[in-house]
Amino acid sequence: MTPRARVVIQAAFSAEADVTVAETSRRGHATRLAQGAAANGTDVVVVLGGDGTLNEAANGLAGSSTALAALPGGSTNVFARTIGLPNDPIEATGALIEALRAGRRRRVGLGVANGRYFTFHVGAGFDAAVVEQVERRGTWKRYAGNPLFVYAAFRTWFGKYDHKTPAFALHFEDGAVVKDGYFTIVQNTDPYTYLGRRPLHLNRGTSLDSGLGVTTVKSMTFGTIMSAAISALGSGRHLRHSSKIDQRTDIDELTLVGFRPFPYQLDGEYIGEVDRLELKYAPDCIDLVLPV
Repeated sequence: MTPRARVVIQAAFSAEADVTVAETSRRGHATRLAQGAAANGTDVVVVLGGDGTLNEAANGLAGSSTALAALPGGSTNVFARTIGLPNDPIEATGALIEALRAGRRRRVGLGVANGRYFTFHVGAGFDAAVVEQVERRGTWKRYAGNPLFVYAAFRTWFGKYDHKTPAFALHFEDGAVVKDGYFTIVQNTDPYTYLGRRPLHLNRGTSLDSGLGVTTVKSMTFGTIMSAAISALGSGRHLRHSSKIDQRTDIDELTLVGFRPFPYQLDGEYIGEVDRLELKYAPDCIDLVLPV
């Protein structure tokens, strides 16, 4: 984003309300800035950045009365696009200003993974290993975009990551167990991500007002992965009919128990490896500004 675009965005918001600008300088900084804004009684925190920065701000605002407004400034901007904002930050600024004038804010739920909130999804297993490869080449991310993710996926597949044996078992609150999890996507909303302009749908029954959607791949054959990818580029509904994929909606709690340490990512940011991942849905957790 150009310095001029930032000036235009700041001027547009300043014409509507008193605005204080704060820039992040390190990982985790947005959480502390958001916590400070909430403690000072700020009405709305507008986050100009990618999904990772938005996640940090959401963690700082969850449970407060300060609203979160997403302004796309990253490489993919999954959450901002999911709630209906344009992917262009200048256009999105206009949409947010209209929403603020109309009082378009709503209390929505967030997911929680090992105590940390997430806005749209958590990936465990192979998916997270791919994200880790992308982050190793972070300087390429903004410019290479989707081709970088494809490259990272092939590198992970043919690299040292073990995709031949299950990584974890999933234990659900109703007592159900999925014993052969190779990788799992836990969604707070759908789509899972975007490939260019196209959304990838894994679990259409998942929304900000329902429990979590859980999609688990139980076989890492090339055919299974390609079939899932093709379905996701369409409606995603065919995933429910695959014997190699376990899919559930409106889940309040689940736990992933590893057969070995497994990687996980949260809202597109690689977190690390764990032996156990506890996930739950936190309803009515944060005020969100929604476009008209």
